Amino acid sequence: MTANLTRKAYDERLRTLSEGSVNVNFNAFTDIKWDDPEFAVDTSDPRWVLTSADALGAHPWYKEQPLDVQIRIGIWRWATIAKVGMQFENLLMRGALDYVYQLGNRNEEFRYLTHEITEETHHTQMFQELVNRTGVDTPGGKRWFRQLSRVLPLFGSLYPEAFFTGILAGEEPIDHLQKAALRSGEPVHPLPQRIMQIHIAEEARHISFAHEFLRLRVPRYGKARRGALSLLFPVIMRVLCDVIMIPDRKSAAEVGIPAWVVKEVFWKSEDGRKMLHDLFSDVRMLAEEIGLMNKASRPVWKALRIAGRPARFRGEPVPHAVTD
Repeated sequence: MTANLTRKAYDERLRTLSEGSVNVNFNAFTDIKWDDPEFAVDTSDPRWVLTSADALGAHPWYKEQPLDVQIRIGIWRWATIAKVGMQFENLLMRGALDYVYQLGNRNEEFRYLTHEITEETHHTQMFQELVNRTGVDTPGGKRWFRQLSRVLPLFGSLYPEAFFTGILAGEEPIDHLQKAALRSGEPVHPLPQRIMQIHIAEEARHISFAHEFLRLRVPRYGKARRGALSLLFPVIMRVLCDVIMIPDRKSAAEVGIPAWVVKEVFWKSEDGRKMLHDLFSDVRMLAEEIGLMNKASRPVWKALRIAGRPARFRGEPVPHAVTD
């Protein structure tokens, strides 16, 4: 466990993040060329084929499908992830607003979080616009998540460490998948590619804040509260990861994906298991640093199949081997 983060150092980091939001920011409708013919959603464009960075795109069943089927499923997959991403960002904004409402004067968190809320507003707009342009009528997250998300923002002020853990659980998988798709070297349609570039650039600040928030607070909690969070931490990570990454089987069936493929990809296939493992490299590092990886919690990480070596630094490229 590393030395505790001081409040002074924390405030300085938040000021740096806030300045970053002022100096590097994007607008959903001026920084994306929505009406450029190159950005059009053409159902014959092979650049909609999923890359192997997505476990579904790497699965033999998907690779064996005719090109038009791969494209149709690829468009559906991008739209579904964008819709779930929009729903997570919406939840984040409501919880963050609930949290900042009760902050005192001169608190650096107020400025940073309102910058983040502004950026997330643009993210929800570009995600929803992508869904609209594809014509895919996706509900996004599973029904239970959509219903529960009406009350989850209350944790922003009632149990902020759990709330921002949940935010990380939503941000890290999408960030990892997007980076992996761009790093794959495989063709990606320019519309989702541009959206990913914008999202990754701004999401780096949002993920950094959640890490710093937990680094400041968790080591200062009492043994009981820290112990409870250590057990909840991997559960929140895994549950919300599944919400984002695993498509609803009914929705998948509508585009022709058999239930056994969904079940195997998430998370029984080799590529699926590797993807699940890799998604949590950074948060394993965070859990180690703030004392949430202990004798009681390690078996939970292992039971959920997300245990393994922590990253040495944020965004470290993951090794090819899977070690549950």
